[in-house]
Amino acid sequence: MSSLKKIGVVFFQLGGPDSLEAVGPFLYNLFCDPDIIQLPLGWLLRKPLARFIVWRRMDHVRHAYEEIGGRSPIGLLTAQQARALERALAPHADVRVVTAMRYWHPFTHEAIAQLREFPYDELVLLPLYPQYSFATTGSSLNEWKRCFQLDARPVRLVEHFFSHPQYIAALVERISLSLSRFDAQEKATILFSAHGLPVSFIQRGDPYQKHVEETVRLVMAAGKWANRQILCYQSKVGRERWLEPSLLDTLKTCAENGHRHLLVCPVAFVTEHIETLHEINIEARAEAGHLGIEQFEMVPSLNDSPLFIAALADLVLGACGLAR
Repeated sequence: MSSLKKIGVVFFQLGGPDSLEAVGPFLYNLFCDPDIIQLPLGWLLRKPLARFIVWRRMDHVRHAYEEIGGRSPIGLLTAQQARALERALAPHADVRVVTAMRYWHPFTHEAIAQLREFPYDELVLLPLYPQYSFATTGSSLNEWKRCFQLDARPVRLVEHFFSHPQYIAALVERISLSLSRFDAQEKATILFSAHGLPVSFIQRGDPYQKHVEETVRLVMAAGKWANRQILCYQSKVGRERWLEPSLLDTLKTCAENGHRHLLVCPVAFVTEHIETLHEINIEARAEAGHLGIEQFEMVPSLNDSPLFIAALADLVLGACGLAR
């Protein structure tokens, strides 16, 4: 019998529809989240508003999923990350990784049910959002607190890893490989694109913007590239003011300034999903072509990059106080 400590690890992630039929329910769950849309009389207005937003956006979003294969790949890719992390930690502990998606299966309560089958000694909560935000890590943890019943076993939390050296190294590796696709690498402008956030969140103390900016700074320093770099934001929804500049506005600015070779790095995403595969690689790519951009490349998400898995393993071991 193994004498290794038994550790349960919970991945928190956004989730995504696993079929075209799931697009509507997924969107409804997203826009019903009180951590995403805060309203006066939210208990009364949130569900009708969510249904209205789904009605307005359904055709566009469903078509986008059709163009990337009819489903989100985030479930499969997160499962691959989970199995890779279990293998990486096997010499140190007996580990079971489960996934708690926020807006589609497997939901948080389903992850908790899986944990009942594994008699863990302690639990590590590991959000797969490198930079902390009320809307991502905060929302997932709020749902966790609603669903999970504490017992005597310790629960460790990794709040963020935006500056972790191996996470930074994984991004540098991906960017370096992508830059090699340019004949004149030094002419490429690196656009770091992060998921946007309403400015009101930042005004309430959300650290997301600072975390993203620090990730970009560390990546550029570690990569030692002399390339121009710009941080921009994507995925705005609604009329509220969001972080700027937007990805599409940045493309226009680059074209106007004669920057014709662009490398887009999705800096706040750790798996491919609709925002990378469609919003960047289809929509932004098409817009870049219309604007006269000569070369448009996208850095692949980290997915199960060995360096990224090593970063996650280090986070778990550090949270549990185990030797690394």
